[in-house]
Amino acid sequence: MSIAVVIGSTGGIGGALTAAVSSDGRYSRVLDFARTSRPSIDLTDEPSIERAARTLGDLGDLRLVIDATGILSDERMHPEKALRLLDPADMARSYAINTIGPALLMKHFLPLLPRDGRSVFATLSAKVGSIADNRLGGWYSYRASKAALNQIVRTAAIELARTRPDALCVAVHPGTVDTKLSRGFAKRGLNVLSTDRAAKDLLDGLDALRPADSGGFFDRHGQAIQW
Repeated sequence: MSIAVVIGSTGGIGGALTAAVSSDGRYSRVLDFARTSRPSIDLTDEPSIERAARTLGDLGDLRLVIDATGILSDERMHPEKALRLLDPADMARSYAINTIGPALLMKHFLPLLPRDGRSVFATLSAKVGSIADNRLGGWYSYRASKAALNQIVRTAAIELARTRPDALCVAVHPGTVDTKLSRGFAKRGLNVLSTDRAAKDLLDGLDALRPADSGGFFDRHGQAIQW
């Protein structure tokens, strides 16, 4: 009995990933969590994460966890184009959802991965979180929160390998996808992916990774992205 979990399943990519994993055929059960699921997961509420993780119980071996959560903007928060636009509350919210929330998911779900055999925990990062690739500036909070997430993934992977040498903990960039998160920010002429295409590519890219890749940062095809 192999179990897969998708977190953030009500989002554009999360919903497509849930459908793709469910149709994959490798997993006897696919569980999806979101703020509206039962049980629900709220990344700013650690007890909700702990409760959701406990529901897995003895359902089977947890072989795949995909964290498809994240925030770029909403009705009050927008990517900053200049330092003068930095707002401490907005920065804290970006970190809470893009960095601290996924870190808490790792805290409660990584220990549930089997000690033997391949298993994967993947969290959606973003290429704009790459420090080496930053040539345009701007988007301070989002860039920094994703860069911090990448460091947490790297650190968690080192710890994970001590007890689960065949497991992977990775950060993945899905590309620019036609979702609420990126809509309105995609540059003209940029290749914007459908959610279904991005989900399929992501799963294929994860399949291409090996335990030695744990702790890395990859695009949707499984190609390494510079830090």
